[in-house]
Amino acid sequence: MSKKLHLISILLLVVSPTLSFAQAKLSKQSISRIGVTQTACNPDFDADAKGFEKALAEAGFKEGSRVIYDRQNAQGDVNHTRSIAHKFLNADLDVIHSIATPSSRAVIKVIADIPIVFSSVTEPVYAGLIPKGSAVGTGTGTNVTGVSDRWPVALQLEMYTRFFPRAKRWGTIYNAGNPRSVLYIKELREAAKRLKVELIEVTTSSGDEILPAAEFLARKAQIIYITYDHIALSSFDTIVKVCNEKKIPLFGGDLGCVTRGAMAAYGWDYFQIGYSAGRKAVRILKGEKPGDIPWELGGKVVLLINEKAAKAQGAIVPPELLKKADKIVRE
Repeated sequence: MSKKLHLISILLLVVSPTLSFAQAKLSKQSISRIGVTQTACNPDFDADAKGFEKALAEAGFKEGSRVIYDRQNAQGDVNHTRSIAHKFLNADLDVIHSIATPSSRAVIKVIADIPIVFSSVTEPVYAGLIPKGSAVGTGTGTNVTGVSDRWPVALQLEMYTRFFPRAKRWGTIYNAGNPRSVLYIKELREAAKRLKVELIEVTTSSGDEILPAAEFLARKAQIIYITYDHIALSSFDTIVKVCNEKKIPLFGGDLGCVTRGAMAAYGWDYFQIGYSAGRKAVRILKGEKPGDIPWELGGKVVLLINEKAAKAQGAIVPPELLKKADKIVRE
């Protein structure tokens, strides 16, 4: 009997450390570490970050119990995005969430063995985040996947023509020297052709040219729609002023254009962009390879209408579109 007890004691001494080691390993594996690098403080980017974390929490990856976040914000400093990338390179991370183009570019340049999920990146192919042959809805074959916030130009024009179905002359302003702007204009031309409306284009190369460009369009076009263009968007207030004076309805491609004076915008909900990115991160944490998870556009398109701006521009919003609006600005 004593020999049996002695044998059991020896077995317990051997097995117990093994069990403790396995339990420690399991405990370590159950807590995932996610590095978050955000380019700047911005309401859209902040909403993106919240949506990402919401998706993880719903999947059981709650902060403090199954996930730890290392949140970094570059505060608009490109050099700081690089510093954050190098910090993450040497950190013990399971996934990196990069918000906006500068932060995404920085981590992808230096990190090749940690899964990266980007979001709020307008042109991921142009920015070099994913291979040129990787079309929307396909996997990259790399350590990267994500969600782009490229403006849905065709969907936007389709929506805006519903406000004024009889209007046949639509105008836009853009910088022909900017390759990114040209990509959007090409898509806008195709959409206009499908919808059988004329697109009147005015090109600019500086902010000083926006006022005469807007005044020209006010004489030639019935409606103005400003798509993705840095110069035009930087001088958007000037365009709003002309449209208000000349009673020309104005649409924007970004939801922020509505608060700046556009009568409506049909754009991405950035919380949903982050939420979609978060769902991809969940798949990675559950064992899928990031390169096998298709990258995609947006998450949900929402309609914002500014009735005050519409009135200033001499327009009446159709009741059926007011009912469809996700949010209406009346003041």
